[in-house]
Amino acid sequence: MNEQNYLPLAYLNAWEYCPRRFYLEYELGETADNEYIIIGRHLHRNINKEGTCIEGDTIIYRQQWVWCDRLLINGIIDAVEQRDNQLIPLEYKKGRMNNHSCDHFQLCGAALCLEERTGKIITQGEIFYHANRRRELVFFTDKLRKDTEEAIAAARESLKKNIPTPIDHSQKCRDCSLKNICLPKEVKKLRSEV
Repeated sequence: MNEQNYLPLAYLNAWEYCPRRFYLEYELGETADNEYIIIGRHLHRNINKEGTCIEGDTIIYRQQWVWCDRLLINGIIDAVEQRDNQLIPLEYKKGRMNNHSCDHFQLCGAALCLEERTGKIITQGEIFYHANRRRELVFFTDKLRKDTEEAIAAARESLKKNIPTPIDHSQKCRDCSLKNICLPKEVKKLRSEV
């Protein structure tokens, strides 16, 4: 496996959140911390320990490295739970459960990797949202699978072009750790004057 051509799963989340953010992070290597990044890193401090444990009738595999040669994606799944002979990918997120499609794409990408690696069909996954301490059940429908594969292709295609323009979503821009690098308001203002 040549890792250089593989798109990391975490960048599927960045792509769906904002194509410009994806480009800045993945193509240009830009990073920056803000309160949300620091909180997320703090919450993952215990999750990021590789290993296997058993809780009741569930085997939990933490920090599982997976890849999909067909889609050229790879990454680490926070956990994979095995119960009733089913594999269930699990991601931990700092925010609140709110039907975040960017989280669903990342989780579905992980499931596609697991399917290729194990030969088993993965029908669902879960996302644990720390802010309200709830798990969201995500079904890997044909539509979600198709949308995820299209997002992977679109993200790759964007790398052949110039940096995307800022999105028009003030809340996402406000909460983004890269807003002082991206400068969405300033770029929009300059573009409107040209």
